[in-house]
Amino acid sequence: MVNDSVPEINIDHIDASAVFLSKTLNYPLIINAITGGTENARRINRSLAKLARQYGLAMAVGSQTMAIHEPILRDTFSVVRKENPDGLILANVSALSGVEQALEAVEMVEADGLQLHFNIPQELAMPEGDRDFAGMLENVARLVESSPVPIIAKEVGFGFSQEAAQRLYRVGINYFDVGGKGGTNFVAIEDQREGWFVHEFDEWGIPTAVSLGELLALEHPVTLIATGGIRTALDGVKALAMGASLIGMAGPLLKILVNEGEAVLQRHLQGFLYRLKAGLLMTGSRNIGQLQQKPVIILGKTAQWLTIRGIDVKRWAARPLIN
Repeated sequence: MVNDSVPEINIDHIDASAVFLSKTLNYPLIINAITGGTENARRINRSLAKLARQYGLAMAVGSQTMAIHEPILRDTFSVVRKENPDGLILANVSALSGVEQALEAVEMVEADGLQLHFNIPQELAMPEGDRDFAGMLENVARLVESSPVPIIAKEVGFGFSQEAAQRLYRVGINYFDVGGKGGTNFVAIEDQREGWFVHEFDEWGIPTAVSLGELLALEHPVTLIATGGIRTALDGVKALAMGASLIGMAGPLLKILVNEGEAVLQRHLQGFLYRLKAGLLMTGSRNIGQLQQKPVIILGKTAQWLTIRGIDVKRWAARPLIN
């Protein structure tokens, strides 16, 4: 990021809002819940939904597969809509799910959109995981055709490559959560419970900044969410400046909520959102649109990866530094 020493902006006049799936958010942040199926998960989801409503944030529930198979668990997910009746909420199922499962997931939380999660390394690490991924694109195409709400392709820590995103775009996917390496490591988690990868693939995946860069270089009109290792407001400002429409957080928020409680998480979120606006101000940006016109300097391993892949990182640096 390039510092603006003379921004001529009052932080109270900064508009950090974002529009996603036709709903306006006060801030470009989505809370990615990764729990469900237990009474404790219900309490967690309720608290996260409450905070999403309080601050005008989006929220995505964790995989709803268990509740689809065991209806008694539905309330551990549907509680988010009860707590946040007008908010932007995303349902979540596997990209291998059938049409009926996807429709049930959407109905369960009265979702505005549906995340299809792609977690092949995790599945392969799990002794009980899926092994057959043939026909996945055809299945995604069926889900796109049948879904009453927009579908978001979501990686869960391994990142989308440009080639994978192109294949998904061709079957109707316009929204991507890049879910790159850097956040919760589900392969490592599986290996801690006797997974089959025995920690040999703990470093597998495309880092979030790299995946974001690859998909931004696509010659297609796609909308991107940056998740995976977004821990600070500066991380978020960088991702938004590169071109993400939203940033997403899961593990850091869940850890605070579980270990320190809702009140502490509320104070953390309040501070995070203030610092997000401060980041806009320090670049001379009055809103997210202006931020995405500011120069971004990409260096190190991210620049090396993108350059080797034929993506010119100067496209971000060459933006004019003007107000």
